[in-house]
Amino acid sequence: MILKQNEIDVITELQTQEKNCVEKYRRYKEQAKDEELKNLFGEIEQLEQKHYDTLGQVLNGDVPCCDCNDSRGKDYAPTATYSTAGDSEDKQADNFLVTDCIGTEKMVSSEYNTNVFRFGEPSVRKLLADIQVEEQNHAEMLYKYKTVNGMS
Repeated sequence: MILKQNEIDVITELQTQEKNCVEKYRRYKEQAKDEELKNLFGEIEQLEQKHYDTLGQVLNGDVPCCDCNDSRGKDYAPTATYSTAGDSEDKQADNFLVTDCIGTEKMVSSEYNTNVFRFGEPSVRKLLADIQVEEQNHAEMLYKYKTVNGMS
């Protein structure tokens, strides 16, 4: 598969977003107070790295197969660490981190939604649509964490 210059530019920009997400989740994993949240950030960091690598494959002319039925968000069931009534400093700090990440996931998902139709190749559109679903699942997982911990 040969990409047009405008398609290369889109994939490169999406890759930049994914690289920033990887870095954000790495840093937030280090800052998080709750072990459950550290693990969640670590898991999403790995998933964002996979997105980055997948986009690199597209730039090299290879479109990997995709799952398109990802249920990670639906199946995620975090354990509560914080009391729903309490509002400790650690809870406030973790709430900030998780809320910021939800905003990031919304923004990145929107980028995929906007750019998916800039590609003529159906396999690339399918792949980008799949990544968008995965970004939405990340936001769902983060929201579930917030809810079980009385942060929403």
